[in-house]
Amino acid sequence: MKRNFISILDWTSEEIQANIELALELKKLTKQGECPKLLEQKVYAMIFHKESLRTRVSFEVGIFQLGGAAIHLTANDFVLGERESVPDVAQVTSRFVDGILIRTFEHQSVIDLSKYAEVPVVNMLTDWNHPCQVMADALTIQEHFKKLKGLKIAYLGDGNNMTNSWLCLAARIPLNLSIGTSPDSLPDMDLFERVKSAGLSEVSISHSAEEAVENADVLYTDVWASMGKKDQAKRKIIQLKDFQINQKLLERAKSEAIVMHCLPAERGLEITDEVLDGPQSVVLDQAENRLHAQKAILVQLARWQQNP
Repeated sequence: MKRNFISILDWTSEEIQANIELALELKKLTKQGECPKLLEQKVYAMIFHKESLRTRVSFEVGIFQLGGAAIHLTANDFVLGERESVPDVAQVTSRFVDGILIRTFEHQSVIDLSKYAEVPVVNMLTDWNHPCQVMADALTIQEHFKKLKGLKIAYLGDGNNMTNSWLCLAARIPLNLSIGTSPDSLPDMDLFERVKSAGLSEVSISHSAEEAVENADVLYTDVWASMGKKDQAKRKIIQLKDFQINQKLLERAKSEAIVMHCLPAERGLEITDEVLDGPQSVVLDQAENRLHAQKAILVQLARWQQNP
């Protein structure tokens, strides 16, 4: 059966937790030099409309380690929906490859692509959410605390695609998600209200950074002006200057709290060097886990495709 990974909401709580366990197993085997060739003879089209370091490298390396191959495509090759319609791109590409991976701006573009594709579609990032990143984050937290459920995650900064991704995860895994942001930089409030009403997780928005991080297990942040929105940078600095993760703020969290950032970071703005490079930071583990989390996602999608 063809399944996609466009949002965390595409998968059940049980499927998400099982995929984290699969990622842990694949990571262990990879470290031992025994990564299984579970994607042997499979080829994936990777469409990039945004610049990429971690996403491109982690996906290409992961596909190679699993025995498959990746084809890198950019706007220099084709523009989705211009020279060729989205249905044509989806259906033609499906005849060549075993999966379509896309990193783009409009979330609807990925939804449309998945509607017509005959192979699994993976969202490598849109302006609305970043599900591969939050799966890697969940993996990192699981490794560190040996659990995910019930932890307090304090997300500080802009209400962007990462904030939305954490809200999506809170709709599937019981969390205490505390969002600290200004009244002018809120996440998708329709999504927030749906997650809050569902009652699985405790979700809140605070306009005080100190309040948001009180007794938190995890402090998380992202750049204040996302890729493609750098024209908003000056305004975002004014809006979010009180939500910087620094040592003073970190001291309000639990003593064993970890600090996370999906990178790239604008050091000295959303987070200080002292904290980003400090002993409570797990940002490098987090970045590495993109590789292992994404391998598990691709393997699971391939298994579903092979077993209708």
